[in-house]
Amino acid sequence: MIPIPLYQQSRDEISWFEEALEAGLPVMLTGPTGCGKTRLVEHVAARSGRELTVVVGNEDTTSADLLGRFLVRGGDVEWTDGPVTTAVRKGSLCYLDEVVEMRRESLAVLHPLADHRRTLHLDRRDEVVDAAPGFGLVCSYNPGRSVGYRELRAAFRQRFVTIALDYLLPEQEVEVVCSESGLDEPRAGRLVRQAGALRCAVAQGGEAPSTRMLVNAAQLLVRGIDEHAAVEICLLGPLSGRSDNQGTDALRKLIAVG
Repeated sequence: MIPIPLYQQSRDEISWFEEALEAGLPVMLTGPTGCGKTRLVEHVAARSGRELTVVVGNEDTTSADLLGRFLVRGGDVEWTDGPVTTAVRKGSLCYLDEVVEMRRESLAVLHPLADHRRTLHLDRRDEVVDAAPGFGLVCSYNPGRSVGYRELRAAFRQRFVTIALDYLLPEQEVEVVCSESGLDEPRAGRLVRQAGALRCAVAQGGEAPSTRMLVNAAQLLVRGIDEHAAVEICLLGPLSGRSDNQGTDALRKLIAVG
């Protein structure tokens, strides 16, 4: 049995996700960094007993990285399936994380897989692969980072059922932090309140603390790290992104630690 990762839903996104997959529809998850997009995919995959293939996109990701390529082995040239092709043949769940980072021409090869055809065209092999039963295509990205040339083309985006995620309500986030780390509720509540203050401050632009960062801080608190230090190194430091202390000092003024 595959353990089912904890996922705290804010609406009814688990049901929406599962029904879309059962209908053979591709799913796009959007939301800020660290709000639970990947955890939702892991949760649904485990609930359904599907094998999960994960591809983390970047600007160097090519169609060959997704579909496969010919490689020389022992003097022979052999075709090797890429992760997407492997998932299509096996009928597993294929998750493309940070899809907005990928080249547009790389995503174009997924068009027939993301509509009613549910097929993958391997032009280099002159082969068309039908998606095996159980296959599901899932993509995700942070809309806050998809600006300018990073925006997804409508021809790709409109093929998907899109589920927008956001940070949890404070009481829900406290529950997640406690469950993931074993931290007591009062200290978890302080972390969540501090994160809330930072998120409100950057609501008009900027980087906000993720639930993942709160869990990191909570895990250190459980191990005996001082509360001020845990917040400094797990929240303020990563958010400032600067080698000096100016960024951290500015963030520190937004919250009252302790």
